[in-house]
Amino acid sequence: MTFEMKLLLWSVVIGLLQCLATGTAVMSQRGSHFSRSARDDQKPIDGVGGRVIRAFSNFKETYVFFVALVLVGQVLNRHSALTVIGANLYFWGRVVYWPLYVAGVPVVRSLVWVVAIGGIVLMLIGVA
Repeated sequence: MTFEMKLLLWSVVIGLLQCLATGTAVMSQRGSHFSRSARDDQKPIDGVGGRVIRAFSNFKETYVFFVALVLVGQVLNRHSALTVIGANLYFWGRVVYWPLYVAGVPVVRSLVWVVAIGGIVLMLIGVA
């Protein structure tokens, strides 16, 4: 298994943890009855809970690109220092991004996001 594939598998863990945190955030503000219902009441979740939800949405927006590039690299057998560095930048950037977003840290969070996106760009160059 390539290093990039290992990070892809570990990124699934990140996604699952963020998914669980999102469910917890919703239930903490709306109660367990809402979680068991049809969820017709879609009032915004505020505060930390809202940041948890938005951080997970941001993860999902970028994750598809990471998955695609890892799989393309696997299928085409294109693995290099660029793909490994890019995968590391994306993965660790996402690990660091979530707590910064949830804590409401503004500028550093954005810089970490740029690092993660830079990782995707490096991977794209590496597999192209």
